[in-house]
Amino acid sequence: MQTKAKIRRIEQVTIPVTNQDRALAFYTEKLGFQVHVDVAMGPQRWIELKIPGAETMLVLFTPEGHEDRVGTGASFTFTCDDLDATHKELQALGVTFEVPPTKAPWGYYSIIKDSEGNKICLSEG
Repeated sequence: MQTKAKIRRIEQVTIPVTNQDRALAFYTEKLGFQVHVDVAMGPQRWIELKIPGAETMLVLFTPEGHEDRVGTGASFTFTCDDLDATHKELQALGVTFEVPPTKAPWGYYSIIKDSEGNKICLSEG
């Protein structure tokens, strides 16, 4: 069956956080993301970050009832051109690596930990 609907891209990926200011500092100061939107939204803020050169936004926001998801990990992977160089640079900035650069049958990857305890895969590709 062919559909007329065409999904083109992922627009946003949400990362649940406990402390939005601390998470914002981590993602902008250590990973180099840029603030796209930062507006009040009830007791929190809606914070969208752009990855330079990418279309997908990263959102630092915890929907009500999802507080237990903070620090449980992420279901996506960041990609970089040179994992060894990225590892060295991020480690110098104080980013914690749960798994250092590792070769696996499916690729070259590492796992970083953000300021909120979320574990995020970083791969070379």
